[in-house]
Amino acid sequence: MLLAIDIGNTQIKAAVFEQNTLLERMSFSNEELSNQVDFILKKHQKITNLVVSSVGNFEKEVFSKINSNVKTFYITKDSRFPFQNLYKTPDSLGIDRMVLAAGAVLQFPNQNRLVIDAGTCVTYDFIDEHNNYLGGAISPGIRLRYESLHNYTVKLPLLTKKIPDNYMGNSTQDSIHSGVINGLTNEMDGFIELYQECYANFIIILTGGDSEFLAKRLKNTIFAIPNFLLESLNQTFQYNHK
Repeated sequence: MLLAIDIGNTQIKAAVFEQNTLLERMSFSNEELSNQVDFILKKHQKITNLVVSSVGNFEKEVFSKINSNVKTFYITKDSRFPFQNLYKTPDSLGIDRMVLAAGAVLQFPNQNRLVIDAGTCVTYDFIDEHNNYLGGAISPGIRLRYESLHNYTVKLPLLTKKIPDNYMGNSTQDSIHSGVINGLTNEMDGFIELYQECYANFIIILTGGDSEFLAKRLKNTIFAIPNFLLESLNQTFQYNHK
């Protein structure tokens, strides 16, 4: 059994896998990391491997204290990936985007793929049918959009996400909801249309914390896979240890 841990911008996501079967998923804060790892390992005593990816810095000492029967592996830019990285600045490509690209290649072979990760940021990553990573885009996620409107204006309130009743808001709150949610979904559909002009056939994988919230609002046919990053982390581990 494998414990996969992704340390993101705002929270930590973890999942227990038996081969490719996800048995349990959980999320928690950075402050809870040590206690949660101990709890998971006691609950699932058949875990023999732990794989970790992180978009930022973290204390590896947390993992050095765990059961010696559990081997810890870190996915880094020096790990093996099943694609050729054609990004102009490959060293600046986030490890989360690399893991997502790896998962897209391994789960959907011989296809053009667009991965959209709707989390703190919204990232777009394109990998062609020849397994070349070509690049993508980064924009603010839903929470950042609401917070920026509140933090950088004098009177706009801080709201939580809500599906707008109409594209035309008839109050300040409705206008904010329309601008944030409709703005993001139109952005996503716009990017998809740009890719469609260059690539006749490709699949779209939507993932991240806001994926289920957004999925039904997009015009295009997508694969909504909320746990795709954790699944990709598991598959990247397996790819590195064949």
